[in-house]
Amino acid sequence: MNNLSLYAIAAVYIVSGILHFIRPEPYLRIMPPYIPYHPLMVILSGIAELVLGLGLLFPITRSLAAWGLILLLIAIFPANLYMATADKFSSIPAWIRWGRLPLQGVLIWWAWRYT
Repeated sequence: MNNLSLYAIAAVYIVSGILHFIRPEPYLRIMPPYIPYHPLMVILSGIAELVLGLGLLFPITRSLAAWGLILLLIAIFPANLYMATADKFSSIPAWIRWGRLPLQGVLIWWAWRYT
């Protein structure tokens, strides 16, 4: 497996996980209204991204971390769908809002490579 790809995917999730704590506002904003406890969900998803990203770096935890990321990506899909469809995001170009949806598939495939 290409080490650059491994380090890149790990960095994506480690940085994203950290951003959940230092800049939670964007994550809070895309939370669908039907999901309870928005601040807690942002914290938990940030912890998950950080831990799973770090888990990719160690051979003993790599497969489990990759499966965890796949499940996490599926779990956060409703937030991306909400962002694509809610009127409050109309200032963001539609191609960006809708482009995030197939990007989830690419991210799932990327994580799957390490299962």
